[in-house]
This record gives sequence, structure tokens and C-alpha cells, in this order.
Amino acid sequence: MRILLILGIPVLAIAAAIAMMGLREEPPKKERVDLDPLVDVIVLEARTTNFEVRSQGTIRPKTETILSAEVSGTISSISPKFVAGGVFKANEILMRIDPTNYKVAVDQAEALVAQRQIEYDGARKLRSQGYRAEAEYASAVAALASAKAEHVRSKKNLQRTYIRLPYEGIVRSKESDLGQFVNPGTRLGVTFATDIAEVRLPLTDLDLAFVNLPEAIDVAEAGGADGPAVVLFAMRKGQATEWPATIVRTEGVVDEKSRVTYAVARVVDPYRLHSKGPALPMGTFVSARIKGAAVSGLFRIPNSAVRGGNELLFVDADNTLRIRQVDIIRSDSEYSYFRGANEGELAVTSALEAPIDGMALRTSADDDGSSKIATTEIGDEG
Repeated sequence: MRILLILGIPVLAIAAAIAMMGLREEPPKKERVDLDPLVDVIVLEARTTNFEVRSQGTIRPKTETILSAEVSGTISSISPKFVAGGVFKANEILMRIDPTNYKVAVDQAEALVAQRQIEYDGARKLRSQGYRAEAEYASAVAALASAKAEHVRSKKNLQRTYIRLPYEGIVRSKESDLGQFVNPGTRLGVTFATDIAEVRLPLTDLDLAFVNLPEAIDVAEAGGADGPAVVLFAMRKGQATEWPATIVRTEGVVDEKSRVTYAVARVVDPYRLHSKGPALPMGTFVSARIKGAAVSGLFRIPNSAVRGGNELLFVDADNTLRIRQVDIIRSDSEYSYFRGANEGELAVTSALEAPIDGMALRTSADDDGSSKIATTEIGDEG
């Protein structure tokens, strides 16, 4: 009897649990609703855009001179400005070669000219009186001309003992010194002008489509032309610094190795010797922002909306997805600019994991019930 009682207790507990479960009401069933993907869209609006082309290069002087001696002699004096980094003015004497021999040569040439002049005057007088032959007169004329030519050459050699330049500039290097004997052609140093600096900016073929560069005929006729404005920038003394420049020409050829075309930008008074502002030393590596040409009829969309390089997702009037390839003209850090769409079309900007052409979509506005399609417009460029 005790055993039956022990076995009966679990059986009764199980029966009671089953009875209680049968008394519980079933939860209400909800109808399953399949929702279409929710996306954000923008209204495409054609615009005219000025693209900014980027490049870089190294600042170089427009005029650089390798100084060489034109006469022989010992260097007798040197300007304290004739040192690396020395700034000099136009026609300032930087160096002097001993002029003693050349002064003597000038005196001798002047004396010879005076003697030949006397001989010529006498020959002319006698010829007019019929006492001299025509050949003797011609010889006197030639001797006088030769003496005058020698006088000019000797004075020119005396001037060549002064080492000076026709421009304001800076000494890059000094390669001779006081007391050194030099011959014609001996290298004395290197200088460059400070009035204008230039920088070669490499541009790809795609860049050329967005920059109005000066034509070769304009450069040939005017010696330079005003092209697009350029802003050069670099770090100077720990601070980001900018300098204005202008493209004045291209080098007219495509580099065979890099396949780029070099545009040349000009900076006026880079060392700010006659103007205010930070100096731009030669050899500085700079980045460049070139003002591009205006291109009309383009559409703009965030880069995140572009798939596979040139594919966009569109939404038609029936909230149906359309996948289409477009012509991406250019991209920057935020937007891609393209052709291949119509004014007022709707482009998807949100991400879709597996988009299928023709699939149904919902927009954020549809989800709120306020309108059929919600849009976010991108304003015009400044």
C-alpha cells in the first residue's frame, strides 16, 4: 500500500499540470506582414561646377646663372654679399679681377688710336692735294679702324674684370675666393634672380579636361599668358602657409615616362623683398590647388551611394528599384559628379545589401505616411 502511494503522487502531479495547461488561453495570432526595404533618396539637380585640380611641385628660380670668368687674372676683391645666401642688387659689384693689365691695354689702345688718327688726317690732306695715291689713303683708313676696334675690345675686357649681374638676386653657391687666379671659363659661383619663381605642376590627361591652360600660340606671341589662378601651400615654421600664383604656360610635351603634362605656375617676389608676407624659398616642396574650368550639366551624389565605380540605384515613380550605370566625371573627398541621369530623378543614398533591379522599396516618408516619396535635396555649389 505504501509503495502504491509513493508511485501515485507523481502521476497525480503530472495529471494536474496537464489539466492546468489545458485551461490556459491561447495568445492572439498576428498576421505576418512582409515589409519592403526602407531607403533614403535625393532629388537629382543639374548644376554648373568649378572643379579644383590638385598637384604638387618644387619651387625653382626662373633665372639662374652660373658665373664664369671672361678674362684671366687674380681675384683682387670680393663683396661681403658674395656668400651662399647673400642678397645683392642689380649691377652691384660682387667680385673684381685685378684690372692692372687691362687698364694698361686701354691706355695703349687710346695712344694707338691717336697715332692712327694723325696718320689718317695727313693721308687725307695729301690725297686731296694730289700727293698721295689712293692705296696709301685706304691703308690709313684701315689702320685707324683697326686701332679703334682694339680700343673697344680693351675697354670691354676692362669692364669684364667687374663681376656683376643685371638682376636682383641671391647667391646660391660661392666657388672661388680672394687671391685665386682664374682663366676665361673658370667657374666662380651660382646665383639666381629673386623677382620671379616657378613651379612645375604635373597634370594628368583627366586633369587637363578641367583646366583652361594657356595655348602655345599665346605664350609664343606674348612670352607668357595669364592662365588659371593657383594657390600654393606648404608648412613653414610649423604653420600651414599659402602663396598666390598663376599658371603662365605649359611645357608643350607629354612626359614619356609618367605620361603627364607639366604646367608652369609663376610666383612674383617669392622672397618678399618688395612686398609683405611669408617668403617662399627656392627648393620648397609645395602642394597646389588650381582653379578649374566650369562644367555644366552635372549631377552630384555622395560617394557612399556609388557602387562598383560607376553604378547608382534609382527609384522610379512606382517605388521600384532601378540599377543603372552612369558616367562619373570626377570625384572629391565627399561627392561624385556624373552624367547619365535626368533632372528630378531620385537616387538612393542608403546602403542595400543585395539590391535587385525591379524590387519594391519604401522611402522614409512612406514609412511615416506623410507622402509617397521622401527626398533630401543637395544644394547648389557656392
